[in-house]
Amino acid sequence: MEREQLRRLDTMVKNKRNTKAKELILETIKNASTAVNKDIIQEEIGNVIDRATIYRVLNSFYDDGIVHKILGDDGKQYYAYCINCGEKKHLHSHFHFRCLNCGKVECLPNEIDVKLPKGYQSVNFNGFISGYCNQCSKDE
Repeated sequence: MEREQLRRLDTMVKNKRNTKAKELILETIKNASTAVNKDIIQEEIGNVIDRATIYRVLNSFYDDGIVHKILGDDGKQYYAYCINCGEKKHLHSHFHFRCLNCGKVECLPNEIDVKLPKGYQSVNFNGFISGYCNQCSKDE
């Protein structure tokens, strides 16, 4: 994650009530190179935070525009750091990719411009692709 992104993330979290759970989960998100789900976070931090608290913190990060939710084709919710989003307003429409071999979920860089019919307003975009990442496809 770039230095400016980390500074923005730290500022947003410091402006809210800070807890040990938020700090641990935020560190996990900051250090992740891909999107994370509850299981990945739990594995990283151990059993010091219960499942309900992890979900509550992730949902508050979503509401604050710190992370965006990705519903994977495996039924799990993944969370990735937001760039240029704000409270209650997510400003991204991009596809997400899950590797069928290594399992990583990542945001693809190209923004998608979906033209909706007149009178329609987009609130959420959840495009998802599964296949083999550049590392796993090299192995075959």
